[in-house]
Amino acid sequence: MDQKTDEGKLEHQIELAERMVSTVTDRTTAQRFRAFAQELARILQALLTARRRKQETKARAYQLWENAGRPSGRDQEFWLQAERELKHNDTD
Repeated sequence: MDQKTDEGKLEHQIELAERMVSTVTDRTTAQRFRAFAQELARILQALLTARRRKQETKARAYQLWENAGRPSGRDQEFWLQAERELKHNDTD
């Protein structure tokens, strides 16, 4: 199962949980559905953030590779350098 499928399933589950909040009459059950929807939303946000970071790392690693003259066999080196740079930028 790919990440987009996981994201779609989470979005669907969030929608269902939110819909259930409006249909149940028991407050405790409604609160549990609301909390469940909020937890799923946090998980979804984490997945989206991870995907964005991977895309940024990939783009930066490619840029580093091109700037170095496109050498073969050093892809991991450029990937790790891109991760370090992006992590450093996040802490600033």
